[in-house]
Parts: sequence; structure tokens; C-alpha cells
Amino acid sequence: MKTLEGKKREGYSYLKKITAVDYGDRLEVLYIIYNPTSHANEVVMVKLETAKPEINTVMHVYKAADWYERELAEMFAIEIKGRKVKKLLLDKWNGVDAPLRKSFTWGDPNYRKV
Repeated sequence: MKTLEGKKREGYSYLKKITAVDYGDRLEVLYIIYNPTSHANEVVMVKLETAKPEINTVMHVYKAADWYERELAEMFAIEIKGRKVKKLLLDKWNGVDAPLRKSFTWGDPNYRKV
């Protein structure tokens, strides 16, 4: 698999989306990139462990990754290594739970509302 830096050199200059999928036993981070010259889309997948998921930032490759990486950190509890800004997207969010993970329990009486 080629790196995102290599894909950008091949012409995939546009980052469409970064998201994650929780399969229960593992997480996958998906980078959806686009080549405006060939009109081709490509998906780059990275598998992570669910216990302590972490991934390196791609802000140095795609500036548009900023909010997507913040969303990964906040909604999937994935640590983004190399990020300088750790500010939450949602000001009133407690930042502790990961609501898009399968392990998240809605209606938990111990859930802290801010």
C-alpha cells in the first residue's frame, strides 16, 4: 500500500473525507482521496486496535484533515499523534466517551451530561 504522501504525488490532491468504522474487534480509518485530473477516487484504509487506537496526523499532507481528525478523536476516541491543537469540536461535549464506537452505551446512567 502506498502512503498518502505518495498518492498526493500521483495527483490525488484533494481529501474528500476521513472517517472510521468500528467492527467491534478492530477499527478502520478510511481516507477518501480524489484525483481531479483523472477524476478517480481512492480509499486508503488503516486498521487499528480497539484497545488504544492511535494514528499519525496527515495535516502535513492534506490541510483539510484538521476537522476530520478532530472528529475521529472526539467521536471514536482515536488518538491523533502529532497534532498540536487538541481543542474539541463541540464546546459542551465532555470529550470522554466515544459515541460512534460499538462499545458506547446510550442511556447509561453514569453518562455525564455537561
